[in-house]
Amino acid sequence: MPLIPLEDNFADVIAKAQRGYGITDAELATRAEITPAELDAIKAGEARLPLIRRLARHLKLSPDALEVLAKKEAYPKAPIFPRGLAMFNTPFRTQTVNNYLVWDPKSREAAVIDTGTDASDLIDFIAAEKLRVKCILLTHTHEDHIAALSALVKATGAEVWSGEREPVDFPGARTFAANDYFHLGVIAIKALATWGHSPGLTTFYVQGLSWPLALCGDALFSSSIGGSPTHFREQLKNTRARIFSLPKDTVIGPGHGPLTTLAHERKYNPFFAPDRIFKIDPADPTGATADATPQKPARAVALPAKPRAGKAGRTDLNQAKPSPQTKKPSKSARPGREGQVAFKSRRSRSK
Repeated sequence: MPLIPLEDNFADVIAKAQRGYGITDAELATRAEITPAELDAIKAGEARLPLIRRLARHLKLSPDALEVLAKKEAYPKAPIFPRGLAMFNTPFRTQTVNNYLVWDPKSREAAVIDTGTDASDLIDFIAAEKLRVKCILLTHTHEDHIAALSALVKATGAEVWSGEREPVDFPGARTFAANDYFHLGVIAIKALATWGHSPGLTTFYVQGLSWPLALCGDALFSSSIGGSPTHFREQLKNTRARIFSLPKDTVIGPGHGPLTTLAHERKYNPFFAPDRIFKIDPADPTGATADATPQKPARAVALPAKPRAGKAGRTDLNQAKPSPQTKKPSKSARPGREGQVAFKSRRSRSK
């Protein structure tokens, strides 16, 4: 399969953020202190980097990540699954849409995630690999993700499942709840609620393959998201909480665009990257081995190290204790005859 282009460019990301936060062109230009003509040029695709960075700050985007996207750098590089995963990419109007086949190599049990617009190659692959499709799992019910549903059900006889917040209008279809599991031999698939782009958008988290895998529909793209004009903040919150909390080596299978990794998106997705990111390492353009956490600047003045705390927070327990002063023992404490006389004298005075 040839390289799949990114779903969104920098202008698309700006437009999605602007629409999601409900900011007009006039408001955005005023906040960023640029002219309406300059804003129009950027939204038309002109990569004016200083102005792009200025816009990013007023759209809660990472300026560095948006600049990387504008420069068309750091295309994601995901690992290859030797078995158990197949990705299909079919045309829809002026774009393409992804769908996936997951299976257990031993039991040959399989699940289809979304259908795309043409299931011909998928059906041929299922027959060639002698797989038994148990279920068709839908991330959401937008037309491009379920267009081939009838043909796929007819060819496989599999059950159709969609989220209970977004049931699909299909005979015999069933619904699942958030955190429900599906099992294919040793493979476990968990349904994660990442709604916002649609009422019941679900990410299917797959464990048991060579790498952990999140098939997320339109919740997350490489360097972008699906977007929502009505529940944008909820989408960001759910995606951050349920996808970005997964293991850092998780592979991301989006509904559009190329496969990516969670490590890559933590660093290069303008919606989720830190405000400042590291420069791209030519030896590691994907950022897969980089730490996504920005480094703190060094202090101008070195501060003294804090003393170690002991019991009950005391910091003096490990310090050398001052030696007690040598006191002359009392007469009554002295041994021998002198001590006995002194002791009796003290007793008589106390009576």
